[in-house]
Formats: sequence, structure tokens, C-alpha cells
Amino acid sequence: MIYDRLAESVKEKLRKLEDPDPRFLQYNSPHPAVDSHTEILAAPLTRVTTLPNGLRIATESTLASKTATVGVFIDAGSRFESEESSGTAHFLEHMIFKGTSKRRARELEEEIENMGGHLNAYTSREQTTYYAKVMDKDVPQALDILSDILQNSTFDEQRIIRERDVILREMEEVEGQTEEVVFDHLHATAFQYTPLGRTILGPAENIKIIGREHLQNYISTHYTAPRMVVAAAGAVKHEDIVEQVKKLFTKLSTDPTTASDLVAKEPAIFTGSEIRMLDDDIPLAQFAIAFEGASWTDPDSVALMVMQSISELAQRVGINEIAESMMAFNTNYKDTGLFGVYAIAKPDCLDDLSYAIMYELTKLCYRVSEADVIRARNQLKSSLLLHIDGTSPVAEDIGRQVLTYGRRIPYAELFARIDSVDASTVKRVANRFIFDRDLAITAVGPIQGMPDYNWFRRRTYWLRY
Repeated sequence: MIYDRLAESVKEKLRKLEDPDPRFLQYNSPHPAVDSHTEILAAPLTRVTTLPNGLRIATESTLASKTATVGVFIDAGSRFESEESSGTAHFLEHMIFKGTSKRRARELEEEIENMGGHLNAYTSREQTTYYAKVMDKDVPQALDILSDILQNSTFDEQRIIRERDVILREMEEVEGQTEEVVFDHLHATAFQYTPLGRTILGPAENIKIIGREHLQNYISTHYTAPRMVVAAAGAVKHEDIVEQVKKLFTKLSTDPTTASDLVAKEPAIFTGSEIRMLDDDIPLAQFAIAFEGASWTDPDSVALMVMQSISELAQRVGINEIAESMMAFNTNYKDTGLFGVYAIAKPDCLDDLSYAIMYELTKLCYRVSEADVIRARNQLKSSLLLHIDGTSPVAEDIGRQVLTYGRRIPYAELFARIDSVDASTVKRVANRFIFDRDLAITAVGPIQGMPDYNWFRRRTYWLRY
């Protein structure tokens, strides 16, 4: 009978799940043991000094290093714009390198190139960063350039017009990257009618009208000393950096309003909802399923980081070959977050893949093995250490953490928090964030075979008697 053959194949697959595929265990012990990582944690001290105007300077010295990264990290991003000014933060990031009252754009480029340095910037929803990676002897010059562009940019009208076209082209490129589109739409639906739901680039009609006044307004409102951290890592001395910053950063506003005050005025509210864009011209479907996650300072944020690394879902998907690629994500913001799974699959696998994802996510509320949690903790600790390899990631880590927590959490403390997550913690946190909770879903491509919203919502709990 055909049914018997089907039943046998299902049984075979379940047997494989009980006895995992050796490919998944190639670099993983089937019987994981707790790994301490303690010997790697003798990290250099992070020193923080706060100036009278509220500007913080945080450094980590590695005097054996020949290079250094210095950056200015600002607690301001696209989230703090209004509907009318959406896109200004990103526009500003483009314009800030286009000349100051002391240096023309060409001179600025030549100065960086002549010292073999690397100057860059990026804008996210909650933070903006400007940083320079240079040789040890050029650190004072790099600080001078950063202070100059942040305080004395001229915003020439001709350059604004030219940069507008560049940003509109960048926008077209982003719209061609389906993953970017999926995550932008995920924010738009999950945090609809709140500033966190808007894109970082802003709508095209705004980009076409943003002018010098908007940019100067944004700088005077948001680029204030209490919302800035000057972070340096590598061949730097804390006292020298403090002295230079005191001399250079003299024109900053000292407005005491913090980013947390602005968030409290316009909090991000999560809405269970979905956006689906049917497009049969794309060969593969891409979708993201997310629950409301934890904020940066939520005590359960570490447990969610561990849950993101639990890999039973990857095994189930790999054995059944129902996805082309897949990743769990855990994004944190000041007052909320997103926790979920992003996947790419063939149209005829969407039903099975949706079932596997919801089954494994909801299973975290009911059944978690200690071995899986230990393995996830070890993976998380290794990936955190791999992430801070080099002066730029270290400076970024310092800047982000000082803005987020007011201090840099030592790795020994962070690892102790990770090690305190066990199977019962994972179940408790899963019951808080996943059990019978609304979700946000975004899907793009040939998605007729994907179940509807109520199907997903129904699978956020199991009926067990």
C-alpha cells in the first residue's frame, strides 16, 4: 500500500532525527560538555571618562598593536526622525564627508589616503557611527578629521543635489536585494505607525526635498555631547585621547535630552500582522517570521541569544531538504526587539518548512534538552569572541555598549550570564515571548503555498491534555 510506504519514509526520517546526521556533528560533539573559555577572557581593561559637557571617551589599549580605530558613536538613527524628516540621518551620513569650513572634500579624501587610513560611516535605526582605522602615529590626525566633519561640515547646496541622485540609486539597489526588502517590510508591519517601522533610507519623496536646513537641524538636535561616545581601540593611550578630545570637540550642544527620553515619548508598539508580496517571476520564496523580542537591557535578552543558536530546526530542515537557506535572528532595540527565523525555499516546500519552523519554535516552550542548550551556549560564546577580532570590531563593541548600557560589559560577566542559561530558563523565556503570542510575517516571491496568518498564529501553542 502506498500509505505504508509513506509511513515507513516518515518513520525513517524520525529515526534520522533521533540519531543525527554525522554532517551536523562533524565539529560538534554528540555529547557536549560545558566549555569555560576563561583563559581567553583576560581582556585589556576598557577605561571610560566623562567630560563636563557629557561626552564620554572609552578606550581599550593594546599597545602591541600597530594600528588603531577611533570612532564617534552617536545615540541617533532613523528612529528619531519624524514622518517629514525620515531619511535625514542617512542623508547626513553621506553629506558629512563632503567638505568642512577647514577642508574641502578633495582635501579630506587626500588626507585620509596619504596616511593610508580608512574612513567610514553607517546609520542604523538607533545609532550612527563615524570611524577611522589608521596607523598608531596618525591617531591625533584621525581624531582631528572626525571632530572637524562632525562640527564644521558646510553642506554645499551643489553637493546636496549630487548626493540626492546617489542615494536614490542606492535605494534602487536595496530594492533589488530581497533580503533587505523582507526585513524592511518586517519592521514596517511589526512596528506599524511607530518610528521604528520606517526604513533607514526614507521615502524617495523625502530624499528629493531634504536640504541644508534639515541636515543642520538634525545635527543640532541629535548630535549632542551626552548622546555621543568617542571610542578608541588598539595602539592608543587613554590619557592622550582624553586630552585631544577635550581640545577638539568644543562646539557640541549640551542638550541633556537622551535617546531614552525620546523613545519614551514615541515607544515602538508591536502589532501582530503580515505583508505578502506575490511575485511568480522570482524562482524562490523568501520570508521572515518574527515574535516581539527583548530590548537591549531586558534580563532575558541573553537567553534569547542562546535560543537563537539552538540548532534542532537546522537539523530538521537539513534532513528533509526543505529550505535553500535559513537563519534565526534576534534583533534588539531600546524598548523592544524581534526574534524569529528568515528562510529561502522552493515554492513547493513552503508548507513543510512553515510547519518545521513553527514546530521547533513552539517546542522551546515545552521540551528543551540540556545538551542542546550547552551546545548553543558554546556556539554563542565562540561567535562572540570571533566577532571582536581586530581593532574596528572592538571599537564598535565599546561604542555600542557604552551607548546602550552606560558601560562595557566585560566578557567574563557576559559569559557568566550565558552559562547561567539552562533548559528551564529557555522554557520560561520561550513561554514569555513565543507561547500564544502574535507574530509578524513578511513573504516575497512565489508564496501561494504558504499557509495563512491564522495557521501560524494557531501553532504558537500546543494543545496537550
